[in-house]
Amino acid sequence: MIFQRALRREMASAAGATFTVLFSICVTWTLIAVLGRAAGGKVASSDVIALIAFATLNYLPTILILTSFISVLMVVTRSYRDSEMVVWFASGLSLTKWIAPVLSFGLPMVLLTGALSFVATPWAKQKSSEYVERFEKREDLQKVSPGQFKESASANRIFFVEGVAGKTAVVQNVFVNTVDEHGTAVIVAREGVINTGAKGERYLVLKNGRRYQGTPGQSDFQTMEFESYSMRVTSQTQDLESERNTDAEPIMALLSDTTAFGRAELLWRISSPATCLILILLAVPLGFVNPRAGSSANLIIALLIFFSYSNVVKLVEASVKQGKSSFALSWWPLHVVAALLVFALFAWRLNLNHRYHPLALLAALKRSRAAGKKAVTP
Repeated sequence: MIFQRALRREMASAAGATFTVLFSICVTWTLIAVLGRAAGGKVASSDVIALIAFATLNYLPTILILTSFISVLMVVTRSYRDSEMVVWFASGLSLTKWIAPVLSFGLPMVLLTGALSFVATPWAKQKSSEYVERFEKREDLQKVSPGQFKESASANRIFFVEGVAGKTAVVQNVFVNTVDEHGTAVIVAREGVINTGAKGERYLVLKNGRRYQGTPGQSDFQTMEFESYSMRVTSQTQDLESERNTDAEPIMALLSDTTAFGRAELLWRISSPATCLILILLAVPLGFVNPRAGSSANLIIALLIFFSYSNVVKLVEASVKQGKSSFALSWWPLHVVAALLVFALFAWRLNLNHRYHPLALLAALKRSRAAGKKAVTP
């Protein structure tokens, strides 16, 4: 029990440090991406914090899987490097005795990964899609940030406003450049506001401004002043209800979804906790390292295994999504093969007669030292 408590504390400490690093990288990456979209006018600047939180929540299952895998691997590798495992094996204890404390640390991580994959991540994706779609369905003038030029959705108008009056749709010092079959028209006004017609159509009403039509210096060039000028922005009422994507469907709706996209998304959600459990167990036999050698190779191999595993899961998901394979024959074979690999590695490490076993390495090291002493003895 003392050994298990000490081992769990060490793994928890390693998990905290690893999670902090990975989470910081994820938040920084997401911050740069969301700020870039906000600067490009694809999302509202007021939604940046919420979109960062939703995107980070989407990455949490992957972060937890990698955190648990690296934490167990680091603890096992340190035990080999400090020759604690040699003493462990010399005391007659098996490598399988590590399974219980590793699972007591890893099972909460597996359950948390499953909860995030099945519940939290779909909710975050749904809310993120709603924020983006709601901004895309706003009127062209409401998307304009003060001091920036903005192209309309139909690509035939360019808006510029100098300021916004309060929290309403009223904007001040408006510039509108319109290109249509009649040529180019430029409109400047002191203020503008969005009005809704009887049938749901939207109009931009400009007040106290001027309209320039045509090319200056030509005979068809026209100039007029107006107190109120209306132009249609949209022709029908827009529905703000966003369509649910497959990856944003709740788990109960996804279980009843028999489409290829629904089955592929269910496969991905099942794979997250299964991957977390298998990688935690794989870290125990994979953590072997020669005490006289460096331990960085294990971490590189672990990262390659993690990314390879994730990519293969994505390939299987794409195969189900494209209808090339069925869900019933696709969600389990990869994890069964990975579990068999874990079993094979445990069997390999438990083979005391193998030349790469720690006890065999220790015996070989002692024999080489003894032979060196005999060689120098007169």
